[in-house]
Amino acid sequence: MEDLAHRFLVVRLSSLGDLVHTVPAVAALRATFPEARIDWVVNERWSPLVELVTSIDETIPLGRSPRDVFACVRRLRRTRYTCALDLQGRYRSAVLCWLSGAPRRIGRDREATREPGAALFYTERVVPAGRHIVDMTVDLAVRAGAKPETEPRFPMRVPENELRGLCETLAKDGISGDYVVISPGGGWKSKCWPADRFGALAAALKKRDGLPSVVNIAPGEEELGREIVRASGLPNLPVVSLPIPALAALLAEARIVVAGDTGPLHLAAALGTRVVGLFGSTDAGRNGPLPRGVVVQNFSGEPPEYIRGDYVRLNTYSDAMLSLTVEQVLAAVEQELQDSPHGQCSSPLQR
Repeated sequence: MEDLAHRFLVVRLSSLGDLVHTVPAVAALRATFPEARIDWVVNERWSPLVELVTSIDETIPLGRSPRDVFACVRRLRRTRYTCALDLQGRYRSAVLCWLSGAPRRIGRDREATREPGAALFYTERVVPAGRHIVDMTVDLAVRAGAKPETEPRFPMRVPENELRGLCETLAKDGISGDYVVISPGGGWKSKCWPADRFGALAAALKKRDGLPSVVNIAPGEEELGREIVRASGLPNLPVVSLPIPALAALLAEARIVVAGDTGPLHLAAALGTRVVGLFGSTDAGRNGPLPRGVVVQNFSGEPPEYIRGDYVRLNTYSDAMLSLTVEQVLAAVEQELQDSPHGQCSSPLQR
């Protein structure tokens, strides 16, 4: 029976990695209020990801047109939420909390909010105590009444049909057992590792460990995928661009995932896959993979220059990322391979 005294609205609209880092806050709310209603409003593009989260009652997609926005607001107001949590910290998300009509609206204080003016729409403002973005997000759930948990949890489920489809897709590429996922893209180039190094890594894993790689790219990154294939010398190296549910299946069943500080890295870690994260211009202490993951990061005599405490957005490779060698990354991957069980393409995951 639904707990009518607690109806929570979670507002986090984008993007992939940040949405994944929101899941522990939702899990904490569900653990504390098992009978409460917990809904999540998210940009329509990312709603398939939120559908994988088992701790929520309803995914509310937000379209782009004014008509879609008005329809969403009407839907929010009908539910009469008792508490809205803005886990994005922008004007758009803060206004949605306000328009929902929830009497309690919780967000970060001005100093910790991406757009400081958004704090005007909250009834309660939280000064985050944690350093990692997951801790900062869970802090808001704790203000809403959730009990803090000792370890972040990511209750997400990959549908069985996606896993079956994955096995069929991989079989067409000649992959029937373990594989490594390489995810080379990123929101901006300063977070990325060069394509020729990813290609060399794929070649080395195939030669030394007999492990095939699958290159995961986003729409618009086709040339990046081709560069990696050329650099690897492996003409049959699969390059895929998948919808979110299929991507989740690919990452969940991988032996290991290698990527920069991007959404696929964080989704893989949340699904329980071993990951090696390549960090340079971003702060692994704030944005590193959870609940576990190996980070490869070099530090020079000068500390990285983080804007807002997290990253520098540039359209060129950063010196910090260029300092990561193929040998360093390969050593980290092979150590993880020694410690990890073999993956299998057989059963649905639920965590």
